[in-house]
Amino acid sequence: MAEQRAEPLRLGSTAPNFQAETTQGKIDFHEFIGDNWVILFSHPEDYTPVCTTELGAFAKLEPEFTKRGAKLIGLSANTIDSHDGWIKDINEISGSDLKFPIIGDKERKVAYAYDMLDYQDTTNVDSKGIAFTIRSVFIIDPKKTIRLILSYPASTGRNTAEVLRVLDSLQTGDKWRVTTPINWVPGDQCIVHPSVKNEEAKTLFPEFRIVKPYLRFTPLPKEKTSAA
Repeated sequence: MAEQRAEPLRLGSTAPNFQAETTQGKIDFHEFIGDNWVILFSHPEDYTPVCTTELGAFAKLEPEFTKRGAKLIGLSANTIDSHDGWIKDINEISGSDLKFPIIGDKERKVAYAYDMLDYQDTTNVDSKGIAFTIRSVFIIDPKKTIRLILSYPASTGRNTAEVLRVLDSLQTGDKWRVTTPINWVPGDQCIVHPSVKNEEAKTLFPEFRIVKPYLRFTPLPKEKTSAA
């Protein structure tokens, strides 16, 4: 089980550890992370329309996350039996083969620890009036550090390609001391990190160009184009 947090999670927080049942057996979350990146995401309810489309899309894109050393793991406030039955529907409807685990969080212990509950939509509740989980996304790195937090309302499906894009950006930035501009995708020019002075940038990025003293674009050398 997970402990409730007194303070909200922030970027840079250590991801709270927990033990939970999943569709692939019991896990200790930090052990599950291991030396990988992890995408932890919640959905409001099994057997619902938007969630079904989302889980199918994540399942189809899972090989791309795997290439980048990232694991997917889902969560909702439903039982494992419910998840198992719903996975059959997801695969049938989307043509996917969902393989990643889904946490059964009926008592919402993990949801409370990660602040995944819906405080805005009073209709997003179960038969007892207890709030369901919203569409949260956490990208967690191998050091167990939270690097991204996204929260979507129940009515709005996510964009799986955007989650993958952010993972690419984070991994690229960590590896090559760059940041990524708006709408960046792998292969686009990056921005030289402010901590890299021009003299060092000439060595690291021979083709970098100065637009303004604070804005320096560079392609990554060919051997450095991989985000993984």
